[in-house]
Amino acid sequence: MQALTSRSGRGWALLAPALLWTVAFFFMPLVIMGAYSLWQRVGMRLVRTVSGSNYEQFLAKSYFLDSLINSLEVTAIVTVVSVLLAYPLAWILAVRVPTRWQHIALILAILPFWTSYVVRSYSWLLVLSEGGIISNFLLDVGITDAPVSFANNRGATVVGFVHFFVMLLTLTIYANLVQLPESYRKAAADLGAGPVRSFIHVILPLTLPGVVVGAFLTFVLCIGDYITPQILGGNRELLLPQTIMLQISRRSDFPMASALAMILMMVISIVYVACARWLKLDRV
Repeated sequence: MQALTSRSGRGWALLAPALLWTVAFFFMPLVIMGAYSLWQRVGMRLVRTVSGSNYEQFLAKSYFLDSLINSLEVTAIVTVVSVLLAYPLAWILAVRVPTRWQHIALILAILPFWTSYVVRSYSWLLVLSEGGIISNFLLDVGITDAPVSFANNRGATVVGFVHFFVMLLTLTIYANLVQLPESYRKAAADLGAGPVRSFIHVILPLTLPGVVVGAFLTFVLCIGDYITPQILGGNRELLLPQTIMLQISRRSDFPMASALAMILMMVISIVYVACARWLKLDRV
């Protein structure tokens, strides 16, 4: 009994730094933000009276709800497009590329991660802007008579997001594909399944957990991102992170910003529970 107690004490001692870090830098900030969301800003004064008025304003004022809907729409488009582009790329890396070259191919695939996120967004702005590469090309070949801008809209934001998240999804899907035994594909072929049926009934179901995990990571990072929509979106269509920043930078309304951030956290939590429940049911 004493040995078990001693072992348990050592376990808690080893776990303590991680627990303290989590409490100090995740749990406590979340509690503070939740408390702020229940307070109000009246004029230039912070009123520490518990109230749900900030959440009522979110439902009453259409531009708050519109920003959430815009975020969900952009995130859904980015996630779907990224999955559709990443799966074939991961398949090529895992199946078609020889094993001895796969490490080099993976390094080339993750090169975008070595560049600053801000630099990548501004690079796309240079490509898509009125004086960018695409516009100049269209002018040179005579397709257009005047410069054309493809930036400052939802499409530019989606392109910037997809460029980043395709690589992230490729890595998660690739990790599942390389663990898939070759004997599964051979067994399906021996039973008369062609390449398409083998993929639909054998390979895809077994690699769906990797797709779901990658899609969830894409969802979380995309819906909470501020930089890419701010640089490429042109403020014509505000997403929820931009709305939160406006509450802080222009109005200094920290309670309202906290309420919007808590709503964003609730949306992410709902998606997480749905993904976790699906993965659990899929394994049963």
